[in-house]
Amino acid sequence: MTDLETPRLVLHPMTPADAEHVAAGSPPTGARWAPGYPSPGERGAAARYLATCADTGDPSPFCSYGIRLRTDGLVVGGIGFHGPPDDRGSVTVGYGLVESARGRGYASEALRALLRFARERGVARVCGDADTGNIPSQRVMTAAGMRLVGEDASLKYYQVEWAA
Repeated sequence: MTDLETPRLVLHPMTPADAEHVAAGSPPTGARWAPGYPSPGERGAAARYLATCADTGDPSPFCSYGIRLRTDGLVVGGIGFHGPPDDRGSVTVGYGLVESARGRGYASEALRALLRFARERGVARVCGDADTGNIPSQRVMTAAGMRLVGEDASLKYYQVEWAA
């Protein structure tokens, strides 16, 4: 599987070896991780990816991706699918950036690339959610073209749908 590239970012698909390093919080030799990477959420995503690989095989291309800066390869976060499309062609996405990379539009840029990737592979709907107080994450999904479709006491739910 190949990287997804945007003007400022490279989304690198996670391999089982990558996931082991992320889950352990220990960069492989030669890797450049920004301070704060991986977050607890990234470590959890890596552990879920490893469990999926063990249970049902590698879910690629509907896997997790490291977000790297094109300028120097620094890993500043992660983005990815929670699994392959369901029987209705729907997937769920999640993302996160280290504190020092926030507020620069990287998350929206990465999410737009992932949405485009999903659409090109026949996905009909992409869903995501954010804590009700996480205004920046809500703005990321809106900026990437997702729309608010519901909320409860703790979460706001977003999605984008494409006609068949």
